[in-house]
Amino acid sequence: MRLTKEDELLKSIKKAGLIFKPNSDDLKDTYLNIISIFEQKGIEVFIEKNSAKIINKKGEEFETICNKCDFLVSIGGDGTLISVTRRSFKFNKPVLGINLGTLGFLTDIMPNELDIFLENMLENNNYRIDSRMMLEYTINGVSKVAFNDIVLTRKNIEHMASIEAKIDGSVFNSYHGDGLIISTPTGSTAYNLSSGGPVVYPLTNALIITPISPHSLTQRPLVLPAEFNIQLNCANDESLMIIIDGQDKFELLKDEILTISRASTKAKLIHKTTRNYFNLLSTKLKWGQES
Repeated sequence: MRLTKEDELLKSIKKAGLIFKPNSDDLKDTYLNIISIFEQKGIEVFIEKNSAKIINKKGEEFETICNKCDFLVSIGGDGTLISVTRRSFKFNKPVLGINLGTLGFLTDIMPNELDIFLENMLENNNYRIDSRMMLEYTINGVSKVAFNDIVLTRKNIEHMASIEAKIDGSVFNSYHGDGLIISTPTGSTAYNLSSGGPVVYPLTNALIITPISPHSLTQRPLVLPAEFNIQLNCANDESLMIIIDGQDKFELLKDEILTISRASTKAKLIHKTTRNYFNLLSTKLKWGQES
């Protein structure tokens, strides 16, 4: 993958903040081994308090380790990394993802690769930091961020979701169906893809709008420049459910407006320099393979 102007390296690799996959007591030995590898490389480890409980150690508040550490380490899968990235957004800390399952779209370092990867980081600066666009969403003056996508869907299965969409304040469309996905390029290979949306290169700056099972076949996915602002509200008396990155859920009432735009800061993900997005797509999506 080509480097861009946004690529940078860590100024210091001395302190790491570790966050484990929640409710994973069966992985205690794996976590202890990972901690040992960091310490052997001379990297001081700070563990988030809920993660520390899994290995019977004393941890620290998430915000404390964000302030203390040079970078964060998400240990689990893509879902764990997304959660860590959203929580650490305001601290602008790069996140290294260690994958405890199969190869992920976001987490590409396996535990058995960690020793060599850290050695390359420390001795040769042989790693890279990718900057990924995030979404900022605002309701009633309160703003938060999403990494992959924001989904609006029907609250009750017996009713259709009706959503009015504006772009930069001008009426754009009315969507009727199961719902609507607003995705980042990184999130284009998540729910967006399964709903028929396009795959977009993850370092692109764009907003992807994809209807979910639309009532009208003329409703198609749309890719917009990231400079646009999107306003969404209920087009009838039925409230909607909003799901953030598949992790947080809340209700959008009929008189409320959801505003979505590009976040002011990007997420920073630490990767191997050999990571190739197109090879990853081919492997994960089985492109080019016979059915």
